[in-house]
Amino acid sequence: MASVTISDAIKKYGALQVLHGINLDIRNGQFIVLLGPSGCGKSTLLRMIAGLEEVTAGEISIGGSKMNDVHPKDRNIAMVFQNYALYAHMSVRENMAFSMRLKKVDKSKIAERVGWAAKILSLEPFLDRMPRELSGGQRQRVAMGRAIVRNPDVFLFDEPLSNLDAKLRVQMRTEIKELHQNLKTTTIYVTHDQIEAMTMADVVVIMRDGNIEQVGSPLEVYDNPANLFVAEFIGSPGMNILEGTIGEDSVGKTFDFHGFSMPLPQDFKVHAGQNVLYGIRPEHVITSTSGAGLQATVKVVEPTGPETHIYADHGDMELCSVSRERLALSPQSEVRFLPDIDFVHLFDAKTKIAILKSQSAG
Repeated sequence: MASVTISDAIKKYGALQVLHGINLDIRNGQFIVLLGPSGCGKSTLLRMIAGLEEVTAGEISIGGSKMNDVHPKDRNIAMVFQNYALYAHMSVRENMAFSMRLKKVDKSKIAERVGWAAKILSLEPFLDRMPRELSGGQRQRVAMGRAIVRNPDVFLFDEPLSNLDAKLRVQMRTEIKELHQNLKTTTIYVTHDQIEAMTMADVVVIMRDGNIEQVGSPLEVYDNPANLFVAEFIGSPGMNILEGTIGEDSVGKTFDFHGFSMPLPQDFKVHAGQNVLYGIRPEHVITSTSGAGLQATVKVVEPTGPETHIYADHGDMELCSVSRERLALSPQSEVRFLPDIDFVHLFDAKTKIAILKSQSAG
């Protein structure tokens, strides 16, 4: 195991700059997920850690040693790719043993390590099969086995589940997380799938356009997004966002939107007349067919079993709520959406940065 430190890392391809001074400290044994949309630079950053891409400027260290000019094979890292990268002419056993054979490790030690990895990954019945005889999930486990037999300081995963079907992805998420819990090897995992990030990571690093937008635990970035991008990127269905201004009534501060006023927690650092973006997650919207709330017209109702997703239009804006009640709704029904004010998020309309609440005394 080893820590990984990235200091002011920049990556350029000619005049095109894809990483803009990345700073990140990854502690020994952590499971870090680099999350973001396609083209945000997360795979490039992973490949720089692996040594497969040069660092234009800045520094990458593993275990306290600078790695910028160290060859990939000398970094004691192991990488698992989304396309498995198995040797088609080799058996599972031979694929898993290949890196150790290159290093001329003793045959008995190779057999011991392969047997150990095969047992952890439930690959013992398949050791003499060829990759073409395996399912996608089995092939990915072989790729993982080939990585762990090397006993690396750091595991690097580059979207390893992208080629698997939905059911297998869920199964493999669990297996990779369990593997990390058992081995406790520092792990850096790249994905654009927020469910993978939320369910697997100790720490999520959210990236956009070659910059880090927020670093935190999965629940921290979900409950306290640093800006509008994070708020909208994390969560499915996505956060409802309304644009309006801060008002005041006899009770205190309000959010005024399309002639409708909604109460606000009074500890937001805002002032009357301020232009803001008001965010509320669908699961924090109370849906009813009458009473208080923002009136909307149902467009689509999606029952998922444990809950129902309700999409409705308020003017030209689509809103969404998630309800555990089985409401008798159909398209064109009139509903009321009432936000739970304890879960309201506010963002500055200009900067898109989250507006903080005042700290409670004591």
